[in-house]
Amino acid sequence: MLQEMLAGLLAAVAYGVIGVAMMALGYVLVDLATPGKLRDLIWVQRNPNAALLLVSGLIGVGIILTTAIVGSADDLIVGLIGTLAFGLLGLILMSLSFLLIDAVTPGKLGDELSSPNMHPATWVSATSHVVIAVLIAAAIW
Repeated sequence: MLQEMLAGLLAAVAYGVIGVAMMALGYVLVDLATPGKLRDLIWVQRNPNAALLLVSGLIGVGIILTTAIVGSADDLIVGLIGTLAFGLLGLILMSLSFLLIDAVTPGKLGDELSSPNMHPATWVSATSHVVIAVLIAAAIW
C-alpha cells in the first residue's frame, strides 16, 4: 500500500512538472502575441484583454492535460508522453487559431489585446482556445 502511494506521488510530481512546463510555454506564447510585456499588461496595467487571453490558454491547457492523464492512467510512461504531446498540440493549435483570427479580421489582434478597454475580439480568441482544448480532449477520450 505504501509502495502504491509513493508511485502515485511520483506520478503526480511527473505530471505536475509537465503541467507547469506547458503553462509556462503557454504564457510565453501569449507574451509573444501581445505587444509589450504580458507581465506588465496584466499585473501592472490590469489589462482585461491580456488577462482573458492568458486565462483561456491556461484553462485550455488544463483541460487537455487532465484528459490526457485520465485517458492513460494505466501506463505512466505512455501517459507522460501522451500528456506532453497533446499539451504541445493544444498550444500549437491555440497559437494557430490566434494567427488565423488575426489574419481574417481587421486590424491587429495583438494591438487590440493590449488595449486597456475590453475588446470583443478577445472573447473570440479566448473562446477558440477553450473550443480547441475541448476538441482535443474529445479526441483523446
